[in-house]
Amino acid sequence: MKLTKLDIRDKEIIKELFRAVFTNEPWNDDWSDEEQLDAYITDLTGNPNSLTFGYFENGRLIGMTMGCIKHWFRGTEYVIDEFCILTERQGCGIGSAFFNELERALTGMGIYHIFLQTDENMPAYGFYKKRGLTELKGHVSFAKSLRE
Repeated sequence: MKLTKLDIRDKEIIKELFRAVFTNEPWNDDWSDEEQLDAYITDLTGNPNSLTFGYFENGRLIGMTMGCIKHWFRGTEYVIDEFCILTERQGCGIGSAFFNELERALTGMGIYHIFLQTDENMPAYGFYKKRGLTELKGHVSFAKSLRE
């Protein structure tokens, strides 16, 4: 397995893995609009503070994390927007190995903190808890739909 930094030049393989994972159970997201998917991946990989890592097995992208670096009063942190492992490779320790390598890489970059959000009724919730991430009590996320 190999951890590699990715960027906007890797957009096509990123989109392929992203669609393969998130259009299936348990997420069932509809990413059929190619223009919207392209814009989303560009948002996550094409900004000056974007930070994307891929996890490769025999040259094949099987995992990735997309997010950004934020400079906060306590230090620099990595905000994860997306983290995934190819569906058929989940449940066999690859995600744990990937996350461990990610932590080492981030520490080597001087990043002190990881922040992410997930739904508590998704498998990712338990995965992150097992990795030592703690749920922020009192933290609230807000959203408002501007479409009916």
